[in-house]
Amino acid sequence: MITKSERRTKIKYRVRHKVSGTAARPRMSVFRSNKQVYVQVIDDLTGKTLAAASSLGMEKMPKREQAVKVGEIVAKKAMEAGITTVSFDRNGYLYHGRVKEVADAARNAGLNF
Repeated sequence: MITKSERRTKIKYRVRHKVSGTAARPRMSVFRSNKQVYVQVIDDLTGKTLAAASSLGMEKMPKREQAVKVGEIVAKKAMEAGITTVSFDRNGYLYHGRVKEVADAARNAGLNF
């Protein structure tokens, strides 16, 4: 029987086979733990992180609201770095809940997917 983490790893590799970040269109990768959410905008050709944000150190609020704030913050940082379009990497998670909230907040803040 396949475990939940093994299933996510298989999905992650399948998604990463199709999604890659370049300097013109970097990859926006989302990682969510049980308590926090982390987002990076990555140029895979050079292996550099161009912008990043996380919910660490934020005031106490529901997790989905934290995800919205993180999405807005990473979009703002990416726009300051001159990035307007990104490829969204859901990192093996379902496009639902906190992952969807991050993506929607980044779109509303001005990033194009």
